[in-house]
Amino acid sequence: MNSPEINHTVEVLKDDIQRHVALTLGSDPFPPRQMHYYLGLCYSVRDRLVSKWLETQRSYYDSIAKRVYYMSLEFLPGRFLMNYIQALGIEDECREAVRDFGLDLDELLEEEWNPGLGNGGLGRLASCYMDSMATCRIPAYGYGILYDYGIFYQTIVNGYQHECADNWLRQDSPWVLRRVNFMYRIHFYGRSEVYQDSAGLERFRWVDTDSVMAMACDIMVPGYLNGNVTNMRLWKAISTRDFELEVFNRGDYIGAVQAKAESENISKVLYPNDQSARGKELRLRQQYFFVAATFQDILRRFRKNNYSSFDCFPDQVAVQLNDTHPAISIAELMRLLVDDEALDWERAWGICQRTFSYTNHTVLPEALETWSVDLVGNVLPRHMQIIFEINRRFLDEVDRRHPGRTDLLRALSLIAEGDRKQVRMAHLAIVGSHKVNGVAQLHSNILKNRLFRDFDEFYPGRFINVTNGITPRRWILQANPALSELITSVIGDEWIMDLDRLDALAPHAEDPDFRQRWQEVRRRNKKLLARYVLRKLGVGLNPATLFDMHVKRIHEYKRQLLNVLHVITLYNRIRTEAGGHHTPRTVFFGGKAAPGYFQAKLIIKLINSVAAVVNADPAVGSDLRVVFLPNYCVSQAEKLIPAADLSEQISTAGMEASGTGNMKFSLNGALTIGTLDGANIEIREAVGEENFFLFGLTEEEVVGMRVDGYDPRQYFERSLELKKALDMIATGAFSPEAPDLFRPIVDSLLNQGDYYMVLADYESYVHAQEEVSRAYEDQERWTRMSILNTAHMGRFSSDRAIMEYARNIWQVTPLA
Repeated sequence: MNSPEINHTVEVLKDDIQRHVALTLGSDPFPPRQMHYYLGLCYSVRDRLVSKWLETQRSYYDSIAKRVYYMSLEFLPGRFLMNYIQALGIEDECREAVRDFGLDLDELLEEEWNPGLGNGGLGRLASCYMDSMATCRIPAYGYGILYDYGIFYQTIVNGYQHECADNWLRQDSPWVLRRVNFMYRIHFYGRSEVYQDSAGLERFRWVDTDSVMAMACDIMVPGYLNGNVTNMRLWKAISTRDFELEVFNRGDYIGAVQAKAESENISKVLYPNDQSARGKELRLRQQYFFVAATFQDILRRFRKNNYSSFDCFPDQVAVQLNDTHPAISIAELMRLLVDDEALDWERAWGICQRTFSYTNHTVLPEALETWSVDLVGNVLPRHMQIIFEINRRFLDEVDRRHPGRTDLLRALSLIAEGDRKQVRMAHLAIVGSHKVNGVAQLHSNILKNRLFRDFDEFYPGRFINVTNGITPRRWILQANPALSELITSVIGDEWIMDLDRLDALAPHAEDPDFRQRWQEVRRRNKKLLARYVLRKLGVGLNPATLFDMHVKRIHEYKRQLLNVLHVITLYNRIRTEAGGHHTPRTVFFGGKAAPGYFQAKLIIKLINSVAAVVNADPAVGSDLRVVFLPNYCVSQAEKLIPAADLSEQISTAGMEASGTGNMKFSLNGALTIGTLDGANIEIREAVGEENFFLFGLTEEEVVGMRVDGYDPRQYFERSLELKKALDMIATGAFSPEAPDLFRPIVDSLLNQGDYYMVLADYESYVHAQEEVSRAYEDQERWTRMSILNTAHMGRFSSDRAIMEYARNIWQVTPLA
């Protein structure tokens, strides 16, 4: 039976909205209340998505298609409603329907809370890829955890970051479909027991475990105007009824309630603080929880198609590990195949390697995930046995091919020796996968030539590159409707599905009338952002100034400090050259620091302290303003990115795996100031060197300086402006109430090695910023550069990236 096709006409939509207000919400439709009608619209849109989702799922089974399971501990989808409306092609109908009720669609959209399912780039990339898989008709699902509280809601109090609970599900969500019929038991602790099977073979089973239930919760992901709707399946922890009753029946009601609460903590918060032993244990349980539930779901689907042998499992299942968080999947699949399905080890291992592929997202060795052997052995005793066995067999193979190379055995081992042995999760993911990809060409080269060079030599051809991409549906069509309309007016709308078609914009950069229309769109976006800042912070901004954006996670390698030093330098120049000409500039910062990251949180305080001094100084006037926007998130990015003139992508060369913020800014016409790091290299190559403000050391120069010995004080002593800026920070010019407040920052730069080479790149950065100011003064030149940035960003579509994964890694073809 086909799913009913729901009529999209305005009158039918209005009836559906009022029906849901009355029957789903149990509220009187009159008078129209904004929150009630927002929810009524959500449920009406959801009805239309569910109809298409059912058809899509039937098509997967009818075609017996190989399916992709994209496993990620994070998704950062942003608000859903407008994305769904545009994917269904019903924006005009929705606007008219709610207007007839005396409401405004844009105001209704603001009622939606950002889903707290991710932290930053890793989760946003996963969501871009889900959009592209649906749009490109790749049979795929995203798997993760339905977090109750997300990462945290950031507020700024007296310049300091404060973390508040991000209870995005406090009023439930119309988009979360709870599947109480899909619940799986997940085991922890216990012990591994040896026994003999009926054939007299030695087998293992995991016994005496504690358990929790994983309940499936689906959030739909539609393709753009193609009727294809897939979903993210996110797991929610539910306590097991028998465990609760056992405690309750002993007369311990409080104990039963506490046990229920503790077992459900697994899905409460993204990235619980792992500074303590208890926090580490919770985080490991969290990772295994979603892995174990996902594989029970995968096996259910596999068996539903009545396959007679697991040998065809990799022909039907492709599992992509998004970073190492789901890497315990490799041990879990081996456990399922060897223990539960009684396959021999070699056969199971071959299936495992053909099934998995792994995306690495970091070049920082200290960021590579490890777990103590003791912890894994306690929480997942059978998995620790399996990891030891994988390692033994792997090292035997290494020794056969490279006899006597104890150094190589030590380097490649899945277990890091030391006072406390550690499981190297990246090594497990590499050994257990058939492909490992980096996410930008430089990043992939670093993996092959430096970070995992021995693995690359041992497994030639296993390491490949798939440069990240972003979805144009979210990051220009939805986020920047005025620019999208302008582009479509001159080249048509096919670019939305084929971003390479933006190349046709390039000739229009020479058209004065088109440049004027481009400038008008950009001025409009800057005015909208200025109104948003005034509403949120009470700070007035001049949209005619250069809007300079540095919005991303606060981390020392992202080098917000370098930007702050430039701000202080501009401030000093303006004060010294009173009455002189300066290119007016508004510098925006945004981003969250990890709750336990002292230095990053102190950097946030420094930014706000510098902003307070600069913005209050009448000598500066409108020449320089500094703004820190709290709680940077997807919906805020959708306001900032279209209004940006300058995109700050200034990480230390060789530190950023790829970046996708750089792509979003450039696609929307912002010019980039950046180092040769991550995807910056490929963006500069695409948009043209003359349309990119380059500065700083190269990755090879950074490595060379570390080897030769880097002395940051040399740079401090030879630059008067740098010395003055650091002295102001050190002596309390921005913290008179606590003159030594920022001493740890200055010490990290001058006395603790300046690991991220902020001082080495300072002078080059300041010179590049001077070129930025000169270019902005010539608005015709700047506009031409802006148009060419947008025109040449086609290769950075997530559609292109997903088709590379499908072709080169998953061996999956789009459904007809």
